Amino acid sequence: MSETPILQVKDLCKDYGSGMVLHHLNLSVNAGEFLTLLGPSGCGKTTTLRIIAGLEEATGGSVWLEGADMSHLPPEKRPVNTVFQSYALFPHMNVYQNIAYGLKLKGVKKTEQKALVAEALSLVRLEGYEKRMPSQLSGGQRQRVAIARAAVLKPRVLLLDEPLGALDLKLRQEMQVELKRLQQQLGITFIYITHDQEEALNMSSRIVVMRDGKVEQIGTPEEIYEHPATLFVAGFIGQSNLIHGTVESCTEEGMLTLNTHGLLLPAFAGNAYRPIPGEKAVVCLRPQRVRYGSEPQHGMTLQGTILSKTYTGGMQNTQIALSDSLTINAVSQSSEMDAFPVGSEVYVGWSWQHTPAVPGEDTGEAMA
Repeated sequence: MSETPILQVKDLCKDYGSGMVLHHLNLSVNAGEFLTLLGPSGCGKTTTLRIIAGLEEATGGSVWLEGADMSHLPPEKRPVNTVFQSYALFPHMNVYQNIAYGLKLKGVKKTEQKALVAEALSLVRLEGYEKRMPSQLSGGQRQRVAIARAAVLKPRVLLLDEPLGALDLKLRQEMQVELKRLQQQLGITFIYITHDQEEALNMSSRIVVMRDGKVEQIGTPEEIYEHPATLFVAGFIGQSNLIHGTVESCTEEGMLTLNTHGLLLPAFAGNAYRPIPGEKAVVCLRPQRVRYGSEPQHGMTLQGTILSKTYTGGMQNTQIALSDSLTINAVSQSSEMDAFPVGSEVYVGWSWQHTPAVPGEDTGEAMA
């Protein structure tokens, strides 16, 4: 993957007349990367994609591809293609005709069409399906045909608007693997939209977390999960115990102590965040990071009482009261199920290096 931006969105704004949907959005997309726009419904993901595709006109700002401003080009003049959740296959055309349709419009010779369609079918592993009609295909197969139809035109950027949203869970997980393989094999830049954080974490080289038409954070899946920059990201990505309190101290190395209802809890403040004592902060404690037992955990002497234990197949969820006002959730493998019954007093701890703190603010949809 090249680190050269292939696509840039500059100061993008969109107002449908009832208020701004996008607020001065800036984004650089590297050539060959799998970039995902992630956020709740209404955050501006699809609007951004449609403006890039030329299906919507921006109120302000511009879209640049390989150094050229394409803000005012019609969709058919832009070297980008879009795959929609609805697939949008022509029901009266077979698989071959659907994939070849764009090539036909571009005047590609029939012999070349045949070779390109065969190559596209091989990519999506649908060789031998040329004569089938869309009604004879499963949801996953129809999605592959839609991807093949877009990819056969060799676009510089492929836009995917929640393409797996209509599939069931098992098929969606299988298609995540297939899409990632396809993207790597094609070498095309993918810009992918989803509200499903698991999809984003599994597939992306970078994730753009959006909220209310603005970018909250851009980073690799690991950066977004392990080092959230805002309270919204901490609450939106993965499961979290969000513990509110006041900063007691913070060292140069980033070791932060949070005072919450008299309990002093360790956490980590990232490089861009160095709060001073007295500031409000929130600790993002992942349930998977919580350890408990009959001995102190991670050097902490914090104690709690087990309130409940729930078996959920491969995992066990344990609720632990650290005080009358603070209860946290711990998640462990079912194979590690412990012998502590509900009501047991246990030591509770975690590694401060894996417990990021973020500035305190209105959580909005992060707490919803």
